[in-house]
Amino acid sequence: MSDLPDYYFRVRENGATVFRVDTENRQRRIEMDQIAVVHVNRGEIKPHGDRVLSDADLSAIRRWMTDRQALLEMRDMDDIHRAIDGLNLTTQWAQSKASDAQLDEVTDALLLAMHDLRSVLVRKRADRLLKT
Repeated sequence: MSDLPDYYFRVRENGATVFRVDTENRQRRIEMDQIAVVHVNRGEIKPHGDRVLSDADLSAIRRWMTDRQALLEMRDMDDIHRAIDGLNLTTQWAQSKASDAQLDEVTDALLLAMHDLRSVLVRKRADRLLKT
């Protein structure tokens, strides 16, 4: 059991509940003691109850927060690349497989979503060009 990490992070919306893992007890059971709640988006670490977090606790939590933010950013970019693939597949479907009834069902929603996306992308690009 010595291969277990010292901390366990139960992921939740916008953060995690942090537990200290203890295997050094008389019953040799895994015990998890809640020590904090973390809000990644706000960068907050809230000790659980009256607990005082050690420097080791804070260091491990901050390291997890940094790693978690990097993972979420990577996932966001992966989602965008998948969306591009989805748009390409949708184009191919509309051109080669879609029936008139299917196109009637989705055309307005797709056109509005694409118009909205295009407007945001053009505005953001213009903002970036004005900054340089």
